[in-house]
Amino acid sequence: MSATAQVLADAQAEQAPQPTLSQVAERAGVSVSTVRRWVGERLVPQYEGNWTAAAAAQVRIVARLRARGHTLGEIRQAVDSGALAGYIDDLLAPSQGGYNLQQAARVTGLEAALIQRLYTAMGFSTLSLDALTEQDIEILRYAEQALQLGLPLVALLQMLRVYGQALAQIADAEVRLFHIYVHEPMMRDGVPGLQIAEAMTGLVSRLLPLASPFMDYAHGRYLGHFIEQDVIGHMETDMAQHAPDLGRVRVGIAFADLAGYTRLTEERGDEEAVGMVERFVEAVESTLPHDARVIKTLGDEVMVVGPDPVALIEWAVDFQRNYPTDTPPPRIGIHCGEVLYRDGDYYGREVNQAARVVARAAGGEVLATRAVAESATAVERLRFDLIGEIRLKGFSEPTELYLALPSDV
Repeated sequence: MSATAQVLADAQAEQAPQPTLSQVAERAGVSVSTVRRWVGERLVPQYEGNWTAAAAAQVRIVARLRARGHTLGEIRQAVDSGALAGYIDDLLAPSQGGYNLQQAARVTGLEAALIQRLYTAMGFSTLSLDALTEQDIEILRYAEQALQLGLPLVALLQMLRVYGQALAQIADAEVRLFHIYVHEPMMRDGVPGLQIAEAMTGLVSRLLPLASPFMDYAHGRYLGHFIEQDVIGHMETDMAQHAPDLGRVRVGIAFADLAGYTRLTEERGDEEAVGMVERFVEAVESTLPHDARVIKTLGDEVMVVGPDPVALIEWAVDFQRNYPTDTPPPRIGIHCGEVLYRDGDYYGREVNQAARVVARAAGGEVLATRAVAESATAVERLRFDLIGEIRLKGFSEPTELYLALPSDV
């Protein structure tokens, strides 16, 4: 049995409370007569005499497509091909909004302006604040409780911003990967659109509850790791002669990218180039010191931060030595210093300087600043060859750069 046939065989659409025609039209922002017309024109194949959550969701997506300028003919073609299947808003949508912003402020004890700040921190539109649900109210009460327990507002806002950014990336990946590996194969197998919709709804309804355990597990593992790292950092800060200012931390920063990536995309095409980048990023993540992590990626560039610049420079030299020679060689630049920590990311002059250092490296090289080289002078298996004082873009004073190499080279 093919994967598509298995999905179809296993799919069981779940029963949901049946909305009325008026509720369907109101939630889609169209008239009742428009909904009836769409049903008559076969744009809502899920409707079979009764309004189900799936049929109501189909009306909403048709309304959105019409608002974006798509013709009824284009939408009908998409419906017939199964391109609109998998719209699972009915599985996720909370209850109808029963509170406006002022009412929410009264029942939660939070000021209306603060509620707006909390929502924008999470990346949500404030347009939704006039139709808040019981779920929204519950979350706002959690926020009020966190503030009452003593969490500073600035910390809460930054935490919510990190949650929003991270979970938006997770949700985006979930939808895109499901589309690529489940939805598209069904369409290519010629499965009728209505069958795809039923199969997708049933499959997602069973897979969705599995997402939270994975995230809870990863969150617990990472939380333990960073608590341990924080305790060590506190001890080292107490031992240092100069403690960073509030909101600043002392870290090592490494930037790494693939030399000649732009040319690679032109010569070998996007697919092969992206595959090389994925393997490069995986190689970085799997070899980093235990207390360092990838903060972000942009195209073929990776930003790594860790509390120990010596461990970072040792990793970088080993990484270059062991990287496959049949692929474009990476280049790595490393600096260390005090940086500003905000919203799960790192900012400031030292970060900018590290980014400029990697830009001066050639493929296969590891360049480091004097601060890093001096930190690693006791590492016998490394040597640092002075390149000279280099004027980096955006910096008025020249920067002393070193080529980091194994001592036996």
